[in-house]
Amino acid sequence: MEQFPRFGLEGRTALVTGAARGLGRSISLALANAGADVALGLRDSSSADDLVQEIKGMGRNAYPLAMDVLDLEQIRSAVDRAASQLGGLDILVNHAGLGPENLAEDVTEEDYDLTFDVNVKGAFFASQAVGKVMIAQGQ
Repeated sequence: MEQFPRFGLEGRTALVTGAARGLGRSISLALANAGADVALGLRDSSSADDLVQEIKGMGRNAYPLAMDVLDLEQIRSAVDRAASQLGGLDILVNHAGLGPENLAEDVTEEDYDLTFDVNVKGAFFASQAVGKVMIAQGQ
């Protein structure tokens, strides 16, 4: 079994939110392996130096971005910087997400609000910002 699925994305650019570790990291590596340049949306843009080097080792561009999906201005700014740095955006992977660490019967309103804000509101506004870039590109 191969480590990465087979698909070609040569000449494409992608933005992955929540790219620092776990599945987001694996998605970023798979996109780079398929030929895409990858913008890495991160709460802490210094947290992925090894990921940037790994992607560059595949011959692809990697661009780490401070992108906390709880901050709408930071979302818009990161998307604009990614599009400018990579020459546009073709793919968005909304991977940033979280869930309450306590049992469902113990979830507080604050837990719920944070989960909703990251998983729904953040994903929506990241999609909106990237969608504007894609529309301007004629996609």
